[in-house]
Amino acid sequence: MSGGASAKGGSGRGEARRCALDPLAAMRTASDPACDVYLTGTVFLDIIFTGLESAPVRGTESWARGMGSSPGGVANMATALARLGLRTCLAAAFGDDMYGEYCWETLERGEGIDLSLSRTVPGWHSPVTVSMAYDGERTMISHGHEAPVPTGAAGPPPARSCVASLSPGRPQEWIEKAARAGSLIFASTGWDPTGAWELAALPGLAHCDAFLVNADEARRYTRIDAPHDAARALAEHVPLAVVTMGAEGACAVDGRTGESAEVPAILVEPLDTTGAGDVFMAGFVTGTLAGWPLADRLALAGLTAALSVQEFGGSLSAPGWGEVAAWWQRVRTLAHGDGHPLAPTLERYAFLGELLPDDTPPWPRRRAVPTLGFRG
Repeated sequence: MSGGASAKGGSGRGEARRCALDPLAAMRTASDPACDVYLTGTVFLDIIFTGLESAPVRGTESWARGMGSSPGGVANMATALARLGLRTCLAAAFGDDMYGEYCWETLERGEGIDLSLSRTVPGWHSPVTVSMAYDGERTMISHGHEAPVPTGAAGPPPARSCVASLSPGRPQEWIEKAARAGSLIFASTGWDPTGAWELAALPGLAHCDAFLVNADEARRYTRIDAPHDAARALAEHVPLAVVTMGAEGACAVDGRTGESAEVPAILVEPLDTTGAGDVFMAGFVTGTLAGWPLADRLALAGLTAALSVQEFGGSLSAPGWGEVAAWWQRVRTLAHGDGHPLAPTLERYAFLGELLPDDTPPWPRRRAVPTLGFRG
């Protein structure tokens, strides 16, 4: 706890953990690490405006029909993982303000995320992102300062897996340490501000087991337009390459076995796409750790992402097994006969019937709230 940073409480897993279906229950042993997934990054306070008719116009005022606040940034991924029953450990700096306190309480007590490696930094304010959703997309404005106390400096704890976000020219020593310790490394990336789009410029990629990118990122990194061909090219650099294709679904290539898979998207009317990529990653990590076939992993990832965009609020829009079970029950109820439009969906997601118990209990989820600190 160097630099005046302070930790709070314990791991806070109790209530949230008891409510979650455990997708790894059949393979857990007494010698397993306590952590299924480790990740580190910056927690933002997200403020989301929805129901805008169009993008704000310079010199005018726009009114939104909806508004929500929730933890954002790396909290999106951490929450999505925890809601799928994975034991999630997050190392992050939290602001010494009401926003930081709200984010900490929501993640630790509300979602059961282990924050024992996280710190509250005295005098440092929480980073904030304002997201405006319209026309199925979003525009974001953010403000914040780099935390004066680095998180994750001591290295990751023993974990089945880690999730990393790779940035050009920014080494993260913990990735190699985690890989050498036996953790599976799942990586994503974002926009390359240098414009070079060179895989060699992504430190840590050589230690990653899976690399998940969208179709535009895949095209830029490989100079190949077709997502499937781009995935094959990426699989020459990393064992497993996954490319998301928006409304066309997702594809993946396992460079070690030559296996490939493609799953169509579940088309929904999106309310807010904030955090959908993080939820996709969480679904894919869950299926991978559970040892599922490649196509089933893609299917769960696509389903959870589709469910998430029908809520707003980034981290708190992530679905859990209760929402997955409710969707599966609707499909089973509606899909009658081979000619029904949902028959292919029923067949594609048949693996859920073996995973989900018939009496999966509903779990009231925290959702984004309009503002913080309501007083009764």
